[in-house]
This record gives sequence, structure tokens and C-alpha cells, in this order.
Amino acid sequence: MSEHGKQMPELDPELKKFNEYTVMREALNNVETLPDGILRMNLGPSHPATHGILQNIIDIDGEIIIKARPVIGYVHRTFEKLGETYTYNQFLTCTDRMNYISPPMNNIAWVLAVEEMLNIQAPPRAQVIRTIINELSRIADHIICNGILGVDLGAYTGFLYVYHYRELVYNILEKLVGARLTTTFTRVGGLEMDIYPDFVKDVKHFLKTYPKIFKDFKDLLIHNRIFIDRSRGVGAISAENALAWGYTGPNLRAAGVPMDLRKDAPYLVYDKLDFEIPVGTDGSVYDRFLVRIEEMEQSLRIIQQCIDNIPEGPFAIEDYHVTMPPKPEVYGSMEQLIYHFKLVMEGVIMPAGEYYSAAETANGELGFYIVSDGTGKPYRVHVRRPCFWYYQSFPELVEGGLISDSVAVMSSLNVIAGELDG
Repeated sequence: MSEHGKQMPELDPELKKFNEYTVMREALNNVETLPDGILRMNLGPSHPATHGILQNIIDIDGEIIIKARPVIGYVHRTFEKLGETYTYNQFLTCTDRMNYISPPMNNIAWVLAVEEMLNIQAPPRAQVIRTIINELSRIADHIICNGILGVDLGAYTGFLYVYHYRELVYNILEKLVGARLTTTFTRVGGLEMDIYPDFVKDVKHFLKTYPKIFKDFKDLLIHNRIFIDRSRGVGAISAENALAWGYTGPNLRAAGVPMDLRKDAPYLVYDKLDFEIPVGTDGSVYDRFLVRIEEMEQSLRIIQQCIDNIPEGPFAIEDYHVTMPPKPEVYGSMEQLIYHFKLVMEGVIMPAGEYYSAAETANGELGFYIVSDGTGKPYRVHVRRPCFWYYQSFPELVEGGLISDSVAVMSSLNVIAGELDG
């Protein structure tokens, strides 16, 4: 009965299977009978420590997790299907909303894939600017991951130290593209617009001020006995198992595998830069933390090499089949107006075929498999999102451990629900 005293209509049997509560009950009931003393409970989906809408059905014996079953799909937004209806530049708005902690990295990975399809490269100026923004975004992402890891383990102070500097990165993005989060940064063939006049000054201010606070943050946690006891050896994974699960990025490097696409398959200007790839030993929470700490050091090193060496020249290729003509030309030339119209209405026309391209984002290998039918919209898009592979391995990392350890493990994996569900 409803609160108004009327009998609620029975759900149609075909619709009932789509009712989320029915689905959840079936998932819980379709398992073996629990032994005495074993309790089944939910870790998430609505819980601060799950970093998004992530559900884990866990069986516990006291404080020990006996079995864990991760459930995904609560934030599924059909990005891949939307890719079939958007032009290649329009799809950038979807990439913003994947890993929303460092969206410019997703944007850059997408346009690099499309440019590879076209067999073109953005001008040198755009390549260097993209690299700078890439590494600023990596730092912002690692600030959140490592800072929140401390918060999840009860160490709030460190996060407050560094969060302001994540905001400084977002301030630079806001001045550059007009948005802080959904940046839609870059365009196929280059950038939408050139850098603003004080861009170099703002980046240098970040490079000058962040290292001191960064050192304080490290000192608060790296030598903190409680943090070490809560993280060292917890949620460890071997190099073999990490590779078997499809790990990439910091989580793979923490297990001792020095794989990084910036070195192994260079793009942008990474092959011209001097930087190192940090690796761990046992793939535990502590090693994942340390690898991200050192990666921030290397990102600062990369930005320092780039910021004084931004070349002059155009910020996008001057091929109006790919990039927009300048507005003054559009207003004064019928030919440029036609180029503008066709790019807006039809998009960039791609050669037919199947393509795969990947970039080293903050979370690991973000890849795009694209099928083109020779039009201005993809026939098919599949996203190889790094979080999807980490989260599958979650039971292996937490079973046999404490409930409290599972929070540390999830935090150190840096699972972002928007990227995970796709």
C-alpha cells in the first residue's frame, strides 16, 4: 500500500528484472549457504570510502574478509554507444567524464588516437603545450589519490597541505580553456586556441611553490609509523599476477614492472625529455603510494624542461578539412565558410579501417579501439579503461585481510567510478 492508501500496481514480469532491488536480491540469493559464523554484508555502494558508486558484497568472519565480489555498473553512461552518434571532436566531451580527476589526459589520449588514424601530427607548439598540461594533470590526479589514501587511513592533515595545489592546476586549466573539470581540452590537429599570456608565469609559480609543500606532505606520511603499518605489505600483488590481471600504470610499476608508454611507445615530446620511471617491489598499498610520489617528482622535472622551450608557430595544423578556419576568414570568404560548415555538420572525415591507440594517463593505459566506416562519426568505439582491470582483481587483494585493509587497497588502486563503468 502507498502512503495514500492505494494499492500499488504490480510490476510487469518483464520489467521486474530491470528493478535494481530485484537484481540485487537475486545476486545475493544465488550463492551457496553461508556457514555458521560467516556474515554477508555490503561494502558500498553508498559509502565515502568506496570513492564513488562501487559495491562489494563481502563475506566476513569477524574482521576477516573470506570472500569478496565487486559489482560495477552503477554509473554506466554508455560512452561507447554515444561515440557512434558524435563526431570525433564532439566525443571529447565524453572523455572528460571518464577519469574526471585528470580529464585533459583523457582528451589528449583521444585526439592522439584520431590523429594516428589520419596519419597527422599536431604542430610542435601544440605538442609541447599538451605535454605540460598532461603532466600537470598527472600531478593533480596523484595529489587526490595519495592525499585521499591518507584520509582513508585517518591522516587528514597531509591532504589539506596539497589540495590547494590541485586547485592551482585547475586555475591554470580554467584560464586556458574556460572550465576546471569538463575541459574538452585540445582538438583534432592541435588545440582549440593558443595559451593565454600569463600561462608560462602561472606554471612557473606552481613549479616554484609546490615542491616545498610536497616535501612536507611526504614527510607527514612516508615516515609515519601508523601509515606504514596500515599500508606496507597490505594488498600486495606479484608482477606475474599484475600482468595476468591486465594492470598498467602506477599499479603495475608498483609491482616491479617498469612499463610506461611514455618510454615504451613515445608520443608528444616524451622521447626528447629526460625523466625516469619509478618502480616498486611488492605491489602493496605502500609501494603504490611511493610510486605515485616519485611520479609527481618526475612530472615536475618534465614540465620544467618544457616550460622554457615552448616553440613559436601555429597551435593547430592549417588543414581546414581537419581544423576550423580562423573566424575572420570565415566571415570574409565563402570557401572558408564552407569548410567551417562541413566540419560542424559532418565532422572530420576519417579513412575506413580499424585502429587502436593508447596513452599513459595517470591511472595507466587508456586505449581507444575505433572502427571507422569512412564518415565523420565512428562506426564503433571501445575504451580500454585502466580502472576496469584493477577492480576485477580486488577480491584477490583483500580476501584473507581485514575489512579496514580493504579500504586502503581500494584507495591505493585509484578506482574512479566514471572511468570504471564507462
